[in-house]
Amino acid sequence: MNRRLLTILLSAFVIAAICAFLVYRVVGNSLASATHQSTTTKVVAAATDIKLGTLLTAANLTTVEIGGPLPKGAILKPEQAVGRGVIAEMYQGEPILEARLAPVGSGGGLAATIPEGMRACAVKVDEVVGVAGFVTPGMRVDVLISGNPPSELNASTTTGQKVKTLLQNIQVLSAGTDIQKDTEGKAKPVQVVNLLVTPDQAEILSLASSQTHIQLVLRNPLDTQIAKTDGTVVSNLFADKNSVQPKARVASAPVVKKAAPSTFTIEVINGSTKSDQKFATPEGKQ
Repeated sequence: MNRRLLTILLSAFVIAAICAFLVYRVVGNSLASATHQSTTTKVVAAATDIKLGTLLTAANLTTVEIGGPLPKGAILKPEQAVGRGVIAEMYQGEPILEARLAPVGSGGGLAATIPEGMRACAVKVDEVVGVAGFVTPGMRVDVLISGNPPSELNASTTTGQKVKTLLQNIQVLSAGTDIQKDTEGKAKPVQVVNLLVTPDQAEILSLASSQTHIQLVLRNPLDTQIAKTDGTVVSNLFADKNSVQPKARVASAPVVKKAAPSTFTIEVINGSTKSDQKFATPEGKQ
């Protein structure tokens, strides 16, 4: 066989082997990627929209398949979620996570939504105090009190009606019996508003509820700045801050007139002798 022909055949064989190897690698990687993507895991999800405070039952739950890494805290078995309270609203098809459920045995309703170390303090309100019904769960309010504070000198006397900002940036847990947000934006009058406070704030708020009149003031949830206020009294409402105060007159010092001398002296020179002669002035004679 011709050596040249043998060289051509051998080269063709090597090139074909290399091409086959490359095709094998490409196809193998594609199949492995497709197999990896098709691997899914079943997790527990919400069968319908679930509201805050709901105690989960089997009817609230379903399962969905998720491909790739699982969300942190995902629940794989329905029995791990049944009987636990919901502390954040969930939507249909959303995987249920541990962070959105109350601890086992804590139940549902308002109590399950209270974070550890905090308290829910009830404040009795009317349509006006409740900002015409617009105080809804999740909003932020300031608590104002008004009353007659005792005098510093005598506790039996008062200094007049005064209003003061007692607490600021307080979260509303519930309005009346509703612990859900008002999705339609409709105002409704409520009789009781539960505020999320610390134990110290709960004591202050409880005392203020029995001794003063409470007013709730809405604030922007993004505004977390604590304002410094001194409070105000009734007399400040009637003070005319725009009036020009008259300038105080400065009394001029009285001019003291010097008394005219009653006599005058004349020096008399007589030769080498000098003498002084005193004569009375006309004013002195008078």
